[in-house]
Amino acid sequence: QVQLVESGGGLVQPGGSLRLSCAASGLTLAHYAIGWIRQAPGKEREEVSCLTSSDSDRYYADSVKGRFTISRDNAKNTVYLQMSSLKPEDTAVYYCTTPGSWGQGTQVTVSS
Repeated sequence: QVQLVESGGGLVQPGGSLRLSCAASGLTLAHYAIGWIRQAPGKEREEVSCLTSSDSDRYYADSVKGRFTISRDNAKNTVYLQMSSLKPEDTAVYYCTTPGSWGQGTQVTVSS
């Protein structure tokens, strides 16, 4: 059974940083493309970033380009989303996803 478990969310002030983690079990992340999607109340779901299985390509939404970095640690079967220069509009529940699987999400709140 595939499980994706996100962690690392929390409350941070504008301009701060957080690193989200997504630990996988039941599959080898190195074999899959993986992405981060966020959902804010009253807003459409937004694909934030994704990483191809070969790590050859990374995608970032324009809204996070230059501030967020996606990476993968195959030895730990974990993917990360490093978020810097956070803004209030980054407030959302962040989910990691692979084809056919979603995590439970982790809340990120950016507020002073």
